[in-house]
Amino acid sequence: MNAARGRHILMQRTARAAPLPRRAAFVLTAALVTALAACSGGGSVNIANSQRGDPATVDFPIFYVKRTVPKNAAGVVQQDDLRVLRDAVPSADLFMRATASPSATETNITARLTAGASWDVKDVDTSADGTKVAFAMRGPLAMNQDPKQPPSWRIYEYVIATNNLHAVINPATDPDPLTVNDVSPHYLPDGRILFSSTRQTQSKGILTDEGKPQFEAQDEDPRDRNESAFVLEVMNADGTGVHQISFNQSHDRDATVLANGRVLWSRWDHAPGKDAMHLYSANPDGTDLELYYGANSHMTGTNNTVVEFVQPRQTQDGRTLALIRQYTGVDFGGNLVIIDGAHYAENTQPLAANSSLTGPAQTPATTNPVQTIPGPSPGGRFNSGYPLQDGTSRILVSWSQCRLIDNTQTPPAIVPCTSNALAQPNVQAAPPLYSVWMFDPVQNTLMPLMPPVEGIMVTDVAVAQPHPLPAVILDKVPGVDLDQNLVNAGVGVIDIRSVYDIDGVDTANPNIPTVADSAKTPPGKRTARFMRLEKAVSIPDRTIVNLSPAAFGASDYMLEILGYAPIEPDGSVQIEVPANVAFRVSVLDANARRVGSAQGVWLQVKPGEVVKCNGCHTPASAQRPISHGRAGLFASAWAGAAVAGVAFPNTYTSAPKAFIPQQPGETMAEARMAVSCANDTPPCAQMVPGVNVTYTDVWTDPAQTPNVGAPINYRYDDATNPIPAIPTTAVCVTAWAANCRIIINYPKHIQPIWDAQRTGLLNGAQASVTCSQGGCHNPTNAAGAAQTPAGNLDLTSSFSTDVPQEFTSYRQLLFPHNTVIMGQPGPTVGPYMNAGSANGGASKAFFSCFATGSGCNNPSHTGWLNIAELRLLSEWLDIGAQYFNNPFDPAVPVN
Repeated sequence: MNAARGRHILMQRTARAAPLPRRAAFVLTAALVTALAACSGGGSVNIANSQRGDPATVDFPIFYVKRTVPKNAAGVVQQDDLRVLRDAVPSADLFMRATASPSATETNITARLTAGASWDVKDVDTSADGTKVAFAMRGPLAMNQDPKQPPSWRIYEYVIATNNLHAVINPATDPDPLTVNDVSPHYLPDGRILFSSTRQTQSKGILTDEGKPQFEAQDEDPRDRNESAFVLEVMNADGTGVHQISFNQSHDRDATVLANGRVLWSRWDHAPGKDAMHLYSANPDGTDLELYYGANSHMTGTNNTVVEFVQPRQTQDGRTLALIRQYTGVDFGGNLVIIDGAHYAENTQPLAANSSLTGPAQTPATTNPVQTIPGPSPGGRFNSGYPLQDGTSRILVSWSQCRLIDNTQTPPAIVPCTSNALAQPNVQAAPPLYSVWMFDPVQNTLMPLMPPVEGIMVTDVAVAQPHPLPAVILDKVPGVDLDQNLVNAGVGVIDIRSVYDIDGVDTANPNIPTVADSAKTPPGKRTARFMRLEKAVSIPDRTIVNLSPAAFGASDYMLEILGYAPIEPDGSVQIEVPANVAFRVSVLDANARRVGSAQGVWLQVKPGEVVKCNGCHTPASAQRPISHGRAGLFASAWAGAAVAGVAFPNTYTSAPKAFIPQQPGETMAEARMAVSCANDTPPCAQMVPGVNVTYTDVWTDPAQTPNVGAPINYRYDDATNPIPAIPTTAVCVTAWAANCRIIINYPKHIQPIWDAQRTGLLNGAQASVTCSQGGCHNPTNAAGAAQTPAGNLDLTSSFSTDVPQEFTSYRQLLFPHNTVIMGQPGPTVGPYMNAGSANGGASKAFFSCFATGSGCNNPSHTGWLNIAELRLLSEWLDIGAQYFNNPFDPAVPVN
């Protein structure tokens, strides 16, 4: 969604080299300094030699993590993965130096707890006043213990002046189980601590509201679903008051705070059809969430390869320092880039106010040839960076030189990355040698602050340097900043100016003002008629329900439907949405089938929040790599009402329908809801969605134009047009609430449509049969004799030979299958439906069979399915045609 100003929507490689003693390692490093200057591939590495004098000009403590390079039993480096936050890589400790100087004394801060045992430490950050350090620590890890099991990550704090080290949340009073994990802490300017966690505090409450057990929802990675999603939480300085502020279905990580007080972090955007990490921002209470940068700038790595954006930190000049790298296989590092996020949302996409700018928005911090792809990197690699706040533009970095393994020597030796060595076939990178360096991007120099040590990685650098406190953005207060009625109902509001506004362009035919006027465009000619709210289904850990892939079927995710609302003639919508859930929206036609693509990122609203956006978005492509979802990207294509106090063109000005006056700039939805909030009981009743798809024309005055829109009623409780099984509760059918869900499971809700008894023409004669049981779409006829199912489509509930846990009908509708004709192999046919689109090619052809005056060859299918059944099929297809959408259904297939 286009955001408006206000509250907005929006590989294993190396053999192990023999360890070198500390002194020998430093000699090797000195040799590499000379050798690296001769490396080819885009420039030399300019490294200041520590022999020239003490490079330290930072008289503040620096902190870093020192760990053993993780290797497997064969001595091969075990690569990290940005998508895995829980695993531990012992052994590690947090260290401090009183100044950024090679001569400064090194102190092990965590030794008093780790005491030589297998602990792990990461994600170091310091307070704005330079007095405290927060980090994540986990341990001890017992011998042969699964690193994916407890002990868990917890947030620790070190107070420099008092030498006090403590867990922020007291283990004795922690209300959450020992299995939760907390990482990536950052100090908010009001003294609270922001962090990433699997606690999912508010999300678990939502599960209870849905009638499900509380559990840690797993991330959306369909490869294994074996790690809980890390979302953003906030706690008081003493560890109390923990509450969730982000509701992503995958990880929100590496949070920091901008000078303006907003939170910035890296979000793993893994909604259906997506898989990337880019930067998001929000207020510290989770309101006003929006894309910040990078959703369509991922092809900016080495040779235009894919990179992810992690570890953002604001520099003193207001730009953003970030690490770009691939998910895995890059020796724990990548390249540092500096992003002009104040003027750009993408590398070549500026904000509307800066439309003359062409980019690029991001520039490498160094001109050295740092590679973001697996393999040797002539310019070395960065593991982390912490920008200084002293006017020098310098960055404290964890950096590793480029080194190679020379397998022609016996034993194999580590050699510099000379151009000749890099040109050798099957060249292998040596294990990384990260240590702490002072990097000056202006001079492009790296000065060592400590000698690298073979087999040791120094990572997660930070400086305890006082700097100006970011602005404090107070949490919004119910009844003051937030509507108390909405808060009590557990909902927020989405306010869309026009769904015909696509990235700031009026796409209505011929334009929005014409489509909004029923005298010029009859309601039946409008493309957009309904809005559907679709919610991600949280998936539990395999120890709770070990779901089989057959449970998902044609999709690798599950979705629920929250409700529907009509779209006003000008394309505007104002609708309540359950708070504290991840959801997306779809625009539907008069048949309640999605037009275009789902707005496919996870959105959220906090209780009482009103999220405003201009309109919708066409998915980005290589030919159209633009983003939406950030304030100031596009001007609104719909100006709204022109004058105050009069009716919209050709709408009611008096009884029998309500006169809906307009105010300058208002949309039809805003005007209508203003009347509803002032006059209805309960207030704002027209803003409440429903599980039924219904439309009544409240705008068109027949005295002015005959183009009154025909009512639309696709109801689950329609006695005239019944469906075999209603996919929601009876209470939700009559009175929608924030916990209402439409859950469509194929065996329970779709298969009964094929099995239902129907009366109609069969081969020209009246008959009473089912589609599947003895009917046309069955391998045997009513007499039990073998037959070829009509259209080679078997709609029976027999279990498929392809996937024995799924019905034959499901497989044949959604997947190609081989046919048998008169006992002989026939052609491959199908699919007959498109999973994910009721208006897609195969789905469109399927529904055309039931249209009036149409039919599928002989016999005709006109009238065989009623409007409620067609609606149910449409919404099931649109959300992905899953086999199950409830992981706790008793019949769900498990491994």
